[in-house]
Amino acid sequence: MFIDDPTLDVYFRGLILTALAMVWVVLLVRLNGLRSFSKMTNFDFVMTVAVGSLLAGASQSTSWNAFAQTLAAMAGLFIVQYGAARLRKASDRLESLIQNKPTVLMRDGVIFEEALVETRVARDDLIAKLREANVLDFSEVRAVVLETTGDISVLHGDRCAEDLLQGVESADR
Repeated sequence: MFIDDPTLDVYFRGLILTALAMVWVVLLVRLNGLRSFSKMTNFDFVMTVAVGSLLAGASQSTSWNAFAQTLAAMAGLFIVQYGAARLRKASDRLESLIQNKPTVLMRDGVIFEEALVETRVARDDLIAKLREANVLDFSEVRAVVLETTGDISVLHGDRCAEDLLQGVESADR
């Protein structure tokens, strides 16, 4: 207990522990880099959710041991993410195991129905993404890619450089 009054102690402890945990997370991000909370891979997404959950747990800790364990778990997540990123960079095989491949869902105005089925993307969701990207006609679409993060990128205009589709699985495989 920080304060003798149990009611005030709950509020005070919540504020103090949350502030300490936030400082700890900021320190870990400074050490590990901004990539810590990016959405580049599904691994990064899980990291973000897990740290958020641990941060919430830290703010509700009822003992210093529980609080310290939560901080250690956060550090462990950052270490695992750093290690996985290093291993992915060193090994193409490991990268393919950890990271999904981006997939072309549409190319040059043609929707790849097989790709939609494989990736479990509904046609209506694809069309909604086209509207969000201000596509006025399918013929304007050079490519639609389901990214490794689950985001959908819409490339439209007069042409699309092949470099933008490097490493992307396509329907004509």
